[in-house]
Amino acid sequence: MSPDQLAQACSQAMHANDRAAHALGMQIEETRPGFAKLSMVVTEPMLNGHDICHGGMIFSLADTAFAHACNSYNQVTVASGCSIDFAAPAFKGDTLTAIAEERHRKGRTGVYDITVYNQKEEAIAFFRGKSHQIKGVLVESDEHTAS
Repeated sequence: MSPDQLAQACSQAMHANDRAAHALGMQIEETRPGFAKLSMVVTEPMLNGHDICHGGMIFSLADTAFAHACNSYNQVTVASGCSIDFAAPAFKGDTLTAIAEERHRKGRTGVYDITVYNQKEEAIAFFRGKSHQIKGVLVESDEHTAS
């Protein structure tokens, strides 16, 4: 299995069991080692009292893209910390896309930057996640010990 195929298999395995991502209608657009692109359409239940997308929904999309990027090596990896800065509001009907990119990975830790865009390619939010590898693999593969 190539590194790209392994990353895609890991992403699919995670997504299959991610009830929160399914409830929010998240879709996997692309996954490769250290990279993930996910999308979600803003629906009425995602709106806050100001009639804009609740920040927690945007955070969830960014966090999920982060998870797919940092688990793309078939080593179970969790967040050790993260932060988000909101740049612009999102509205009902907007298609949001989160692009997660690995900035640094060494040993059991990593740093990932995720940008959330709307369908006009305007930046909505900037998320930084720090990862920590724990025991386990997502899919059975000969490459699961590769770093």
